[in-house]
Amino acid sequence: MSFKRLDPEDISISAEAVVAPLWSTGAVQLSTFFTGPQINTNTGNFYYEVYEAAHTGVHSTQFALAFGNKTGQGAVPYNAAYPTYTPTSTVYGQYRNLVLGDEDADFVFGTVTSDYFYVINVDRARYKEKLFPGTFNIKLKNSVNNKTLHLTDDSRATNTVSFVDAGRVFEVISGSDGTPYLAGSTGHTTSKGSYGKFLPDVGIIILNGRALDDSTEGLGLNTDITSIDGTVNNIDKIFDAIDTGADFKLQSEETISSNYVFVRVRNGEFNYTTNPSFITSSGELKHDVLVNQPQVYVTTVGLYNDSNDLVAVAKLSRPLLKDFTKEALVRIKLDY
Repeated sequence: MSFKRLDPEDISISAEAVVAPLWSTGAVQLSTFFTGPQINTNTGNFYYEVYEAAHTGVHSTQFALAFGNKTGQGAVPYNAAYPTYTPTSTVYGQYRNLVLGDEDADFVFGTVTSDYFYVINVDRARYKEKLFPGTFNIKLKNSVNNKTLHLTDDSRATNTVSFVDAGRVFEVISGSDGTPYLAGSTGHTTSKGSYGKFLPDVGIIILNGRALDDSTEGLGLNTDITSIDGTVNNIDKIFDAIDTGADFKLQSEETISSNYVFVRVRNGEFNYTTNPSFITSSGELKHDVLVNQPQVYVTTVGLYNDSNDLVAVAKLSRPLLKDFTKEALVRIKLDY
């Protein structure tokens, strides 16, 4: 075994973005949507978990759905004496704190404020680090009136990236692959504001309820924003719109940082070994011919810290013949 101290120029650091399909099926597109048994429990008042397969078989959570209303309508109050404190107001407050970081702020879609919205919250295990802007495409369809919307984010149509407490934020518009259908037109948004917010760093898509309810520019979704008796479940409406559209495309993005370590083996280095087949127990060469014409095989490179602790091991794909007439450069890549 021989040691050699690495010089600063022997180490290089790089980072690259890795884009991958989002869904557990390994595909970019998700076309089947199933809810679980929680929709018939108290938690069903807050959110639905959505799976790619029936809950009775092998399945994984893909995303969750929720409905938020600033004034609490669309759900049964926790206490009849306080009608504005409901699951929908709880959802609104949670996402307001998460996204805006201000309990007094309002959600503004484009230039229009909306008191209620739908949330698509992608499961954390699906997107790893962040969602990939420009790959968000979802088809929503109202099965009652057959109205259809194709929505995407505007990441490729804007030169300025906006930020909120939850990181980057893009407007949800009518279009595909991050651009509006009609470049330069205003037809990709509505008089009720944009169709929503796309927040790739936290895996959240917030859909503007007012825009979806619009009968001309939206789906005519008819969100219940007056009832407090629980007879209408708004989460059902957005789930049905996604399920009927049956086309949800999205990819994840992950930054992989790599350390490249270059181990330079010069002709005069690492030509001898302490292997018992090479030397005697007293440290002498077994064969005189090995004094000037040694031959060894490099099989492993170990990386040590300043305390001589082994921190990483790299195995060569095949033994590398080494003598005084040969040099080698071994590149080691450490991903993290």
